[in-house]
Amino acid sequence: MMNNNCHGWAARDESGVLSPYTFTRREVGNEDVALKITHCGICFADILFTKNSLGNSRYPLVPGHEIVGIVKEVGSSVHHFKVGDRVGVGSYVNSCRECDSCKQNLEIYCSKGSVYTSNGVDFDGSITNGGYSSFIVVHERYCFRIPDEYPLALAAPLLCPGITVYSPMLRHKMNQPGKSLGVIGIGGVGHLAVKFGKAFGLNVTVFSTSISKKDEALSLLGADKFVLSSDEQQMKLFEMTDSLDFIIDTASGNHPLDPYMSLLKTGGVLALVGSPGDEINLSPASLLRGMKTISGSLAGGVKETQEMLDFCAAHKIYPNIEIVPIQYANEAWERLEKGDVRYRFVIDVENSLK
Repeated sequence: MMNNNCHGWAARDESGVLSPYTFTRREVGNEDVALKITHCGICFADILFTKNSLGNSRYPLVPGHEIVGIVKEVGSSVHHFKVGDRVGVGSYVNSCRECDSCKQNLEIYCSKGSVYTSNGVDFDGSITNGGYSSFIVVHERYCFRIPDEYPLALAAPLLCPGITVYSPMLRHKMNQPGKSLGVIGIGGVGHLAVKFGKAFGLNVTVFSTSISKKDEALSLLGADKFVLSSDEQQMKLFEMTDSLDFIIDTASGNHPLDPYMSLLKTGGVLALVGSPGDEINLSPASLLRGMKTISGSLAGGVKETQEMLDFCAAHKIYPNIEIVPIQYANEAWERLEKGDVRYRFVIDVENSLK
């Protein structure tokens, strides 16, 4: 039986600065899995939560929701996992399991609210602590099997940015070979959209406001085309010579959508997975002309997350990561805010958290 004392790193206030913190995990219940965390990905949401950017942070706050590790203990009623299994935990660790969304394997959209892995309020009133820590206890429904041949460190980002792009791509049938996909933004989320697009056999065009991203989009990630979206002439030329079946918008911050809607074919879909400010500025004509659609999407449900992990293993889709010790987390956050990472930080928890 595991000791309930857990070591981690937490923010104590809105400064968001992380430092060592010891706390207690719950006992392993009948349907729970306890896993020793080997790696945890760093997400921009970690910064938002610890700095109380959403106004609901609860301190001390242990961030982290891209968790992978090894099962150390299972409850008596656990049937899908055993000690020694390689397991992942994503952005949520509980849901009501009774609403229509939960019954349709869309737990992230639970009508009573899915319980976030970090800074969430569970149904028993307890506050969840995330993966910047030595171990975690989670109901088996919200755990994912990491394929044996897939490196654990590389699996961590799949549990947030990976499923964030995979889910809307599958929902809107963006997996049809020969179709065309536009990817807006080429950061931690966007680079995985490019990789999935190529694995699906799509013709992929990357849109970025930074010309410095051109070489890496085409040479490193394998995109077919690159368009400097801040250059009106390039956008107009693309509109005149090409059109897209789908667009995934991974960019954050205010940016207009009308220029991209004009690039879609009749019946085309733009899936919004980034956070383009507080409001979307869009002309209704952009939807009416051409029967076009804008769709939003968060992470995915349990079933499709497992499917995504298996797909990545089968097709050798690997995120580009930089592995860091947990003692470097504050510096990593500073670099992330400056866009100084290609393309995702992953904390080596096992070898640095003592």
